[in-house]
Amino acid sequence: MTLIERVFALSPSIRYVAVYRDGRLSSAQRPGLANASAGESDKYEELLVNPTLLTLARRRGEIDCGGLEYLVIRYGSFFEIVREIPGGHLSVGVEPGVDPLALIEPLRAAVAE
Repeated sequence: MTLIERVFALSPSIRYVAVYRDGRLSSAQRPGLANASAGESDKYEELLVNPTLLTLARRRGEIDCGGLEYLVIRYGSFFEIVREIPGGHLSVGVEPGVDPLALIEPLRAAVAE
């Protein structure tokens, strides 16, 4: 089972999963989503925005905050959880009515498999 499949299996509240690793982007979203973002927009978020946010937050965290574990972004239509993985990052879109922090440990386990 791929990392994307393992993440989707964690909860029906997961809308979107992207894995950017070693210069390759793989992503998928649940079919029939309301307020889904455009695929081209998602691509640039994964190639430009999320790596930049992770770099900035990690560098800040390394100064005197004990590092960086993950970022949670609240967009108007969903939450986005972004965390570094070996060789890149994992990005997970979550329905707005769900507590994204409840998915942090299950995501950590899915990445570790």
